[in-house]
Amino acid sequence: MQLTRQSEYAIRTMLELAALPYGELLSSKVISQRQDIPEDFLKKTVHLLSLGGLVSTQRGTQGGVRLAKAAEQITLAHIVAAIEGPIAINPCLAPGYFCPNQVTCPVSPILARAQAALLAELNKQTLADLVKQA
Repeated sequence: MQLTRQSEYAIRTMLELAALPYGELLSSKVISQRQDIPEDFLKKTVHLLSLGGLVSTQRGTQGGVRLAKAAEQITLAHIVAAIEGPIAINPCLAPGYFCPNQVTCPVSPILARAQAALLAELNKQTLADLVKQA
């Protein structure tokens, strides 16, 4: 599994927002400039983050983007899932996927443990923790 550039941009955007006082707006243009993210691509990324309930947006000259919940409540797993969908290192581990071989597959339990370890790491620290470390 490899994170897409959009996930990378989403993480950088969320870290930028988490560094602000909670509820403060930041324009997409400023995020784009500070993080060197193409503005059109940033808009698509912010839209997915909004659908995931991680950011809210406000239109207009005084508008921008802000965290929809406190940085202490958001992990990297939340961000990646908002952009990529449910995290599964193999299709057989995706929610709702039926694999006829799963019961007898010797690899499935190993992949399940690897996925659990990945999710544990992505959930270990919040955005607030990451901002403090920077």
